[in-house]
Amino acid sequence: MKYSTILLFGAPGAGKGTQGKVLGVVPNFFHNSCGDVFRSLTVDSELGRIFLDYSARGQLVPDEYTVRLWHESIKKREQAGQFRPERDTLILDGIPRNLAQAKLLEDTLNVKAVFNLLCADRNKLVERLQRRALRENRLDDASLEVIRRRLETYENETRPVLDFYGPKLVIQIDATLTPIQVLHNILEVVARREGQFDPNSWTFSRPS
Repeated sequence: MKYSTILLFGAPGAGKGTQGKVLGVVPNFFHNSCGDVFRSLTVDSELGRIFLDYSARGQLVPDEYTVRLWHESIKKREQAGQFRPERDTLILDGIPRNLAQAKLLEDTLNVKAVFNLLCADRNKLVERLQRRALRENRLDDASLEVIRRRLETYENETRPVLDFYGPKLVIQIDATLTPIQVLHNILEVVARREGQFDPNSWTFSRPS
């Protein structure tokens, strides 16, 4: 059975994690962050050792291992009764991260919608990322060079995934609104789609 899924997309700092956590407490929604999955890795596991080996060599972990790690993590949540695919909609952020991962997950995910959190002001994204890095005591992530590299990686690797899912699934959301306004716009679309209202796309703008 494919998992009924909603994907959260957006450049680093756009607010994917914030929205995912809030949506995850709504009944029949289950939030799964790839970042949390990575942070749960230990060197005692086979995949943990593989990820550590690639990191130690300064190399990117192949997509097959990333998807395999995600599969193992979601199966554990399913076996523990935390995620019930027969009734729950999966909210994903951080995966699929690129086109290769999207194709590897094609037989697993039944993607219902892709919310793309847009923030055209790159300076605002930089400010958000710097504040978050300081708040979480991740000083390396506060570096402008690191932040710019992450934003460029997103543009080069992640945005093509939106083309893969296409305009019928991708909904543009203004990420410069307040978190509660962004949440309202997402839930409005979800409610419409559950009611079988299916226009080609929705675009929400800052209220005048």
